[in-house]
Amino acid sequence: MDTATPAPTANPGATPAASDAGIGTHSVNAAVAPLFQPFAFGRHTLANRLVMAPMTRSKSPGGVPTDDVVAYYRRRVQGGVGLLITEGTTINHPAANGYPQVPAFHGEAALAGWKRVVDAVHAEGGRIIPQLWHVGIARRPGVEPDPSVPGYGPSAIVTHGVEVVRAMTQADIDAVVAAFAQAAADAERLGFDGAELHGAHGYIIDDFFWEQTNQRTDAYGGSLENRTRFALEIVRAVRAAVSPDFPIVFRFSQWKGVDYNARIAQTPEELGRILKPLAEAGVDIFHVSTRRYWEPAFDGSPDTLAAWTKRLTGKPVIAVGSVGLDGAFKVGMFANRDAFEVKPTDVDQAAQALARGDFDLLGVGRVLLSDPDWAIKVRDGRVGEVVPFDRAALDRLVV
Repeated sequence: MDTATPAPTANPGATPAASDAGIGTHSVNAAVAPLFQPFAFGRHTLANRLVMAPMTRSKSPGGVPTDDVVAYYRRRVQGGVGLLITEGTTINHPAANGYPQVPAFHGEAALAGWKRVVDAVHAEGGRIIPQLWHVGIARRPGVEPDPSVPGYGPSAIVTHGVEVVRAMTQADIDAVVAAFAQAAADAERLGFDGAELHGAHGYIIDDFFWEQTNQRTDAYGGSLENRTRFALEIVRAVRAAVSPDFPIVFRFSQWKGVDYNARIAQTPEELGRILKPLAEAGVDIFHVSTRRYWEPAFDGSPDTLAAWTKRLTGKPVIAVGSVGLDGAFKVGMFANRDAFEVKPTDVDQAAQALARGDFDLLGVGRVLLSDPDWAIKVRDGRVGEVVPFDRAALDRLVV
């Protein structure tokens, strides 16, 4: 598939404003030129193919985005990123949250905070979507906002005689599906440019995908098709709750926070059995989360997980995983490594992979925390000036 082809949700007549992401009118370093082509996205056109990956920041006391959160996202648009995906923001369910000070996507105060974020990003010519999140079995009793609420998941987890994760009933499943749909509707109402469903990394949707965490014997467990049912119900409900041209992005991964070698699909055929129904249900773009975006996904083929996803579904794909860093991330790496080198050749190679059709958009994470101007420096061939990611970047929100 030609990477210049608009997404299925695109408006083919749309053209990017020259001021979009502050990058449209500048000359581009030839080695990375594919990364700076426009891309049709729902009702709009992204100025380039660079996407800020969702990264939990835990800087929203009481779940409400602050003035600093507004400034944080505004600054990344000013630095040249075409599309921002927010940090995970929790849907309206008692067990959706699992961490302190993460933002909520429900309640008058939190939604008002997100409206200010959207307006600030749009004022700079950028585009932004929220990542809608339910942490599933990652939650434990004692966590805000209500410490008495356990985690929720496909199957119960008992630790030292205490049920720390509740096996979801049909009513629980229906409530979570409805909460995702409401959050997506609120995203469109607030003026976001689409919405991402977090179906990766061992959170609630992924908990149903993975056999290790889904031990159910009903219609939501057992076969691959049954384990995909929960995700399909969410996608269908979200699709029905938003406009046809409001993009739905679905993030998935093979690996989990507790197991790098985990797989929800052992073969390309199994991957297709998961992803094709999701595409038919209403997913417009797949966000393929890997530790190293360039690594082969399955034995016997050099193709990456992003390339397989694009081939199997025919949908546009965001690839992400250790872009521009000197090593692939590890869970807890934020705390375990002081600094990372920026590797110019990695960005060049990513541009080549995009040009040959392996994926359509490139997700970039940690380096944008340390250097909001990363995209502009890459565009101008000044990668050597990039401020590498280090531990201190986690303590700062506004740079």
